[in-house]
Amino acid sequence: MDSQPQDLRMAEGDLYSMRNLICKQPHSFVMQQTDLPVPKEGEALIRIRTIGVCGTDYHAFRGKQPYFSYPRILGHEIAGEIAGLEQAPASGLEIGDQVTIMPYLSCGQCIACRSAKPNACVSLEVLGVHADGAMREYMTVPVDYIVKTEGMTWNQIAIIEPLSIGLHAVNRAGITSGEQVLVIGAGPIGLAVMKFAKLAGATVIAMDTNKMRLKYCEEWAKVDKVIEASEHAVEDLALATDGAYPTVVIDATGNAQSMASTFGYAAHGGRIVYVSLVQADIFFSDPEFHKKELTLLGSRAATREEFQFVIQGLKSGSIDADSYITHRAPFDGAIDAFGNWMNPDSGVIKAVIEL
Repeated sequence: MDSQPQDLRMAEGDLYSMRNLICKQPHSFVMQQTDLPVPKEGEALIRIRTIGVCGTDYHAFRGKQPYFSYPRILGHEIAGEIAGLEQAPASGLEIGDQVTIMPYLSCGQCIACRSAKPNACVSLEVLGVHADGAMREYMTVPVDYIVKTEGMTWNQIAIIEPLSIGLHAVNRAGITSGEQVLVIGAGPIGLAVMKFAKLAGATVIAMDTNKMRLKYCEEWAKVDKVIEASEHAVEDLALATDGAYPTVVIDATGNAQSMASTFGYAAHGGRIVYVSLVQADIFFSDPEFHKKELTLLGSRAATREEFQFVIQGLKSGSIDADSYITHRAPFDGAIDAFGNWMNPDSGVIKAVIEL
């Protein structure tokens, strides 16, 4: 391994240590000190700079995240720099490079991977979910999952992953210019979906229960219309679309009732995309599904090409990172901040932890 950067060396000589924020069990975080990891062949040591906090992290903390076990280090929205390499890889990475991490570790051999869909890998492991993530000072990752991000701020780098999730949902829907698209859920992923649907030329309608968030959809994502989720939502949606209803409905709520309601919102011949994930079964009316000849699609993770598309959007200024991030906390204050951010009255849209 290349020599360790001097700032990793402790006073005790050749010992190295770091802090880790560990979710020991639902509703329980602890800060623990451990040895610094040493990269194996084909891996890099990443110094974490900023971590985005995702709905997945909140669900895991509450004990409501599928595919999850404890204890776990959360965090898969990653901004960092390369602090060490086992060897100089052919990828051209160097110590000091600013990077993000594609947190979806795939096998490369299953039917999905062979079909160029590694995001749907049979044995997919997501950092911060199936394997330990980035809420720590350093981590090692395979170099194949590193994406260089020169010339970007740490805040921009930290939101590449959630924006890519939204882009993937738009790509799954196959949205074309002129379509009417309903996006349900005005959290970070829903906002990303709205932004990329707008960039695809769609007329975008935002739906949420929170009026403040709907206002934010108008300001940040520039949606065309907003509808408050209520018992009158179907009628309001009919008025907003001249009775035609949207040809694409994308649900980003993580709420089973909301996801089931999408079948009543979609136009005949329309498409429904579930970008959200909920630890529950979804029930819907088969006659409604059949008579409309609807297409139901799942949307999981994102691809390297989508990461690169988002990077270009952030660099060009077509996507504003600074106003997308509404709350920040230092690593030392992350435990208290995390509890505050889960309060609906906090007004949080996207929060980040800064090291």
